[in-house]
Amino acid sequence: MEYVRAGCATLIALVFLASAVAKLRDLPGFRRSLPALAPVGAGLVRPLAMLVVALEAATPILLVTPPATSYGFALACALLIAFSAAIAVALRRGRQAPCRCFGASSTPIGPRHLVRNATLLGIAGLGWLAPERLFPPAGGAVAVAAGLFGAILIVSFDDIADLFARSS
Repeated sequence: MEYVRAGCATLIALVFLASAVAKLRDLPGFRRSLPALAPVGAGLVRPLAMLVVALEAATPILLVTPPATSYGFALACALLIAFSAAIAVALRRGRQAPCRCFGASSTPIGPRHLVRNATLLGIAGLGWLAPERLFPPAGGAVAVAAGLFGAILIVSFDDIADLFARSS
């Protein structure tokens, strides 16, 4: 079970790292996407964008710092719940904003983004609940590799979903 925590921490850390870096690379684009997702006044868009990026960047740091790993999982869960709520409200209002989760994208938000966030929330929750113990390095390497593979799939989620949607 200790390998589960390492794999979950790796996956969640890499996903949040990729998300924060992508948002920083196109911060003006991310800021422009916020009003459709979060009903905030124009004066709050910039601070909200910076807060989101800062919290996303803090998540992987906490996850790879052993005394703070549980806080990293807790922060990831809180962010995923907030992101899911924003997406659900936007969908309910009929908004077709692009998903800027991992950078520039023309893919509008949709139910699949809620599924992705629910999956990430489950992984973060599992990692948070898994026991924290030392483990042999070989098993840890496999757990980290599995987390890396999962993170690549999650970050590429929209591209993979679009690929299968076109081939149907």
